[in-house]
Amino acid sequence: MNEPPEKLRTSPAHLRPNTVEIPAIWTPEQALAVFDLLDELKEKIWTRYSGPLQGLLEEQRRYLGVNDSNIDRSATDRRTS
Repeated sequence: MNEPPEKLRTSPAHLRPNTVEIPAIWTPEQALAVFDLLDELKEKIWTRYSGPLQGLLEEQRRYLGVNDSNIDRSATDRRTS
């Protein structure tokens, strides 16, 4: 999402990206554990909220001017499988 800063500031809060700091001192095992946890969390959230999330994702795409040709189909396929 390389949007101009003024567009991101004026977008609704639920459409703005979050910045997350990741420690540089994790072991590979710790990084994998966090990765696995996030993957499982993502799947559980998608299972419960897929309908509303799809609506929000489409709203975000429209707001940011993303068209279907720019969408990563592999990510969409993973969510629907």
